[in-house]
Amino acid sequence: MTTKTKTLCTAVALLALFLPSLPVLAQEGIHASPPALLALAAEGASADARYTARWVMETFDNRHLPFVIVDKKDARMYVFEGNGQLRGSTPALLGLASGDHTVPGIGQRKITDILPLERTTPAGRFLSRPGRNLQGEDIIWIQYSEGLAIHRVRPDNSQEQRLQRLASSTPGDNRISLGCVVVPVAFYENVVAPLMGKSFSVVYVLPETQPAHALFGSYQISASQP
Repeated sequence: MTTKTKTLCTAVALLALFLPSLPVLAQEGIHASPPALLALAAEGASADARYTARWVMETFDNRHLPFVIVDKKDARMYVFEGNGQLRGSTPALLGLASGDHTVPGIGQRKITDILPLERTTPAGRFLSRPGRNLQGEDIIWIQYSEGLAIHRVRPDNSQEQRLQRLASSTPGDNRISLGCVVVPVAFYENVVAPLMGKSFSVVYVLPETQPAHALFGSYQISASQP
């Protein structure tokens, strides 16, 4: 047997070791967990939120990382474990202004210099990480450069009535923040911090101005599925 033949045989043998695992990986991405999707439907999640969750699990887009879906239209946040299990959901406060884009450089500006129409929560897919703000509070950075984060509600601003807004049954009055995703203290400490407070996560902020699949480039899923 020549050297070239030996090399070719070795390459084929090595390739054979990897090929059997490829269908397994594909199946892992294709077969989303029905209990997770049924749990999301039971929460009354919107069609866009259910669509995005299914897409994430079927395409393995989260890469086994915990992930979050922020539904701006419904003013709700859904937190999932890396395997797709729904850990919890909560009302959330979001940017005062409607819109899916952030103003460039807004994270470097003084709060008093940010106009009401600039206070948006941008849509998109973000690799989040835990950190601290200037006050030393532990938060989850969604987009560090623009000062966008998930953090606890701060009830000290009585004029904004943030606690009352979170407790209301309508999403319209949840638009009050500078752009950050603000959640109840108990939910942050019991769900967000344990799951997202140690390493990276993926945050999907659903758009307001276009369908979710148009933003994330995902494929169509049958409407008959959960």
